[in-house]
Amino acid sequence: MSALPVVVIGAGPQGLAAAAHLLERGLEPLVLEAGAGPAAAVAQWGHVRLFSAWPELVDPAAQRLLEASGWVAPLSGYPTGAQWIKGYLAPLAAALGERVWYDARVTGVSRKGRDRLVDAGRGEQPFTVHLTDGAGTEVRLEARAVIDASGTWDSPNPAGADGLPALGERANADLISYGVPNSQEPQRYAGRHTVVLGAGDSSLNAIIELDRIAQTHPGTRITWALRRGGPVEANNTFGGGAADQLPQRGALGIRARKAVEEGRIQVVTGFRTGELDRIPNPTNSDVLSDTDSDASSDQLVVVAEDGRRLDPADTVVVLTGFRPDLSVLSELRLDLDPTLQAPRAIAAEIDPNLHSCGSVAATGARDLAHPGEPDLYLVGMKSYGRAPTFLAMTGYEQVRSVVAMLAGDVTASERVELVLPDTGVCGGSGLYDDPTNTAGGGGCCGAPAPAGTRAEPELLSIGLGAAPISERPAGGC
Repeated sequence: MSALPVVVIGAGPQGLAAAAHLLERGLEPLVLEAGAGPAAAVAQWGHVRLFSAWPELVDPAAQRLLEASGWVAPLSGYPTGAQWIKGYLAPLAAALGERVWYDARVTGVSRKGRDRLVDAGRGEQPFTVHLTDGAGTEVRLEARAVIDASGTWDSPNPAGADGLPALGERANADLISYGVPNSQEPQRYAGRHTVVLGAGDSSLNAIIELDRIAQTHPGTRITWALRRGGPVEANNTFGGGAADQLPQRGALGIRARKAVEEGRIQVVTGFRTGELDRIPNPTNSDVLSDTDSDASSDQLVVVAEDGRRLDPADTVVVLTGFRPDLSVLSELRLDLDPTLQAPRAIAAEIDPNLHSCGSVAATGARDLAHPGEPDLYLVGMKSYGRAPTFLAMTGYEQVRSVVAMLAGDVTASERVELVLPDTGVCGGSGLYDDPTNTAGGGGCCGAPAPAGTRAEPELLSIGLGAAPISERPAGGC
C-alpha cells in the first residue's frame, strides 16, 4: 500500500497543513475538497475577524513550503477569514497544485473488500474513498491512510434545545440564518427585529455585527436569547474578557457586554427554544421596499419550551454550535465518545459539561487514533465533535503528530509542541447552561462540581515527553 496516496478530506486550514506535512515527510497527499476553491467554509464567514494573530494561523510545515517560492509570512495583525484565504490558504493550495481536487465531494469511506462487519485482514486492506465530482461522475479511489479534516461547518446545530430542529424550523428556513451577519450587508437586518439564539464566540460576533447595524440604522432591534439562566453578567456569557490570553477573543465579550449595558441588545436568559411560529408581518409595508430582495411578508415568533414567546422577528439567527457529519464514515469502526462524538481518548479533556477552560492539552496521533481502523484520523474541528472551542493551532499540532505517526516517526508524533492559551473563563456548561442557574462559576476552575459528577480535575503540565491523554489526569484547567 506504500505507493498509494494519503487521502485528506477537506482543503481547509488543517487539510492543507496536513498535505504540507505529508510532502515534507516524503508521503504523497491527495486533498479532496467539496467546494470550488480552497477553504470554502472559511469563505462563508470571510467578513469575520479571527481572534488568533497571524503567527498562530500559519502552520510551520506550510510556511516552509511557501517560503521556498518567495512567500513571506505575515508577522502581526488579526486577519478576517477572507484575508486568511488570500494571504495564506490560497497560496498554500496553489503550491500543492494538482494534489488538491476541487468539486470532489466524498460520499463514503471504507476498506477494500471489507464492509463494517468483516474482521479478517481488515487492517491490511487499503481504504476505498468514494466521491462525486462537479460533473456528477462517481469515482472510487484507494488510499493507504485517510485524514478527515472536513470540519463541521456544514452541520450546524438546530435551534431546538433538545438537539432536534424546533417545530417549524425546517418549514421556515427562509427566515432563518445559521451564519454571522455582515454589517457591510445590512439589508436583511436594518430597521427590523432580529433574534439571536446561542452563546459562544459566533454569537458574540453576531451581536457585534448587528449592533453596528443598529447604530447606523434607526429602528433596528436585537434580541439575544440564551439557554443559560441567571443574570447575564454572572453566567460567563461574555467570556473571559481581559483575563483571556487571546486578547482579541476576550475583546469580543467586552464589545458585546458594552452593547448590552447601553441598552441596544435585549437579553432573555433561561430560554430553551421549542418552536418557530410563522405569522404575517402587520407592518411589512412600512419597513420593506419593492426592490428589497430580502423582503418577506412574514415573521417568526420564537417560542420556548416553557411557553414564553419572543416578539415577532424578521430573521432568526441560529448559532447554537456545530456537530460532525459522520455519515461518510459509517462503514468504518470509529472509536467515539457517545456524548461528544469525538475520539474517545480526548473526550474528557474537551467536554464542556466538565469545563470550558481553554487551557486543555494538545492532542496527538495516539489520542486521535481509532483502534479498529489503523491509519484513520479525524483532525481539526471534526475531531472535537460537538465541543464548542477549537483553535487553528490545535489543528496544526494534530496534523503534525498524525503525519509523523504515518511516517513511522513515533518519537516526533508523541512529542507535544503546543501549549494552548487560557480563555479566562471557568465553568462547565452543565452548570451555566441550566435555565435555573443563578450563579456563575462551577465546572473545572470554579466551585466544586455538583454531586455525582467527576472530582475537580488536577492541573496539567504540558511539555516535551508529556503522556498521552489516556494516561493524564482528567480535566485540564
